[in-house]
Amino acid sequence: MKIIMPSRVLPLLMFSAVLFLCGAAKMNVTDIQTAVMQEDFQKAEGLAQAFIETKPVKKDLDEALYYLGISQIRLNRYSAAKNTFNLLISGFPRKDLQDKAYLGYIDALYLDGEYAGALKIAEELLNKSPHSEFLSLIYLKLGRANLKLAQWQKAKEYLNKIISEFPKSLEAHTARQLLQEEQYFAVQIGAFLEQERAQQLVSELEKKGEYAYVVETIDRQGKKFYRVRVGKMALLDEAQKLKEKLSQLGYPAAIYP
Repeated sequence: MKIIMPSRVLPLLMFSAVLFLCGAAKMNVTDIQTAVMQEDFQKAEGLAQAFIETKPVKKDLDEALYYLGISQIRLNRYSAAKNTFNLLISGFPRKDLQDKAYLGYIDALYLDGEYAGALKIAEELLNKSPHSEFLSLIYLKLGRANLKLAQWQKAKEYLNKIISEFPKSLEAHTARQLLQEEQYFAVQIGAFLEQERAQQLVSELEKKGEYAYVVETIDRQGKKFYRVRVGKMALLDEAQKLKEKLSQLGYPAAIYP
């Protein structure tokens, strides 16, 4: 059966199509970058996906894939982020973007609990880019992954390299804090400026039968924080089980170091 469109509908459809094509033509990587900088990751993800569908030139495609991966990480879509960064890396982007793509891939693996995988990719990146402009950050990724795998000595080596080679970097402060950590796993469920609030949370947890305590730390601006942690475990598996238990109780749990 032949369908005949009313004469007034066809112009409307054509007008809509023109608007869509104009929108696609005007869209660019800067729009995606702006959304990421404004931390509107939902918008950035949508813009990046729509832009990629327009089949842009390789340079713009690579940048769109990078911002897409970053947005997916911030939206806790770690599996999607791993796929995005893997796709970007396999496309051989320009050197600086390649290193950033590797760092994004490492973050996606680490945040998804794949610490051995994160360590493997971080080591691969170090071998590929031993003089990378992001070297201090690469060392930090290696240090963190080794800590999660209870490879304490190897972790210390990388953290000390940051302090000795990049003493004024942002990573140096984090490295110093990580070096102060004891060689066991704990689950952190809060960080407070007021010591009283931290102690109240400790008391609350103790009533539930948990071994809770306060760890005092200082940030780069000299501000003091009181971190509430639970447990002291030799094995990561034990810490992961405790984290799951505390998460189910409604606490925002994270494993340290």
